[in-house]
Amino acid sequence: MGNNDKYSARQIAAETQRYITKVYLWMSLALIITGGVAVWTASSPDLIDLFLGNEYVFMGLLISEFLLVAFLAGWVKRMSPEVASLVFLGYSVLNGLTFSVIFLTFTMSSIATTFFITAGTFAVMSIYGYFTNTDLTRWGNLLIMALFGLVIASFVNLLYQSETLDWITTYAGIFIFVGLIAYDTQKIKKMNMIGNEGSDDDKREAIIGALTLYLDFINLFLKLLRLFGRKK
Repeated sequence: MGNNDKYSARQIAAETQRYITKVYLWMSLALIITGGVAVWTASSPDLIDLFLGNEYVFMGLLISEFLLVAFLAGWVKRMSPEVASLVFLGYSVLNGLTFSVIFLTFTMSSIATTFFITAGTFAVMSIYGYFTNTDLTRWGNLLIMALFGLVIASFVNLLYQSETLDWITTYAGIFIFVGLIAYDTQKIKKMNMIGNEGSDDDKREAIIGALTLYLDFINLFLKLLRLFGRKK
């Protein structure tokens, strides 16, 4: 967290709270945009035909999402805060376009139920990660390795279409992302540099922190939707 010797414990706590609040606000804004774009797209037959009716357009959206998030994560320190913000919000828009398929596939009631379960789980684990005095680094490293294994298993299952493997990756994914929420919250809390409030570094740190938690939330939601979603 940098050299904090010249700051009182109260100042450090207030600055950290301010920073985390900014992270949550950015994350919440991105989730609202993603949900709004998804609902809007799903309610428009023309947009459905444009973005979901053509497999090449849909694959282009998925590739664009991957490139944007990789670009933001890898180059955020070289971006201006304004560019980083636009890339992050642009990514949330693209996510909304691809997520519209969820509203076409599942009932609104099951989507709403899953969202509230995800939000409640996220809140509990994020609060734990923020307040715990336990260093979660070891668990975080294990969870990240498990996440790589999950990604590989998911790609393998695209070829074999095994229902058993599908359920294994679903439950494993829930466990992994629940843990990552706590770990990432603690990591983001420690990432804040005390005394740089309002600086470009402060703004970029908030964006990358929001992106991290946004991805945790979205992935946990998708895994839980596999359990609680009811198809139309």
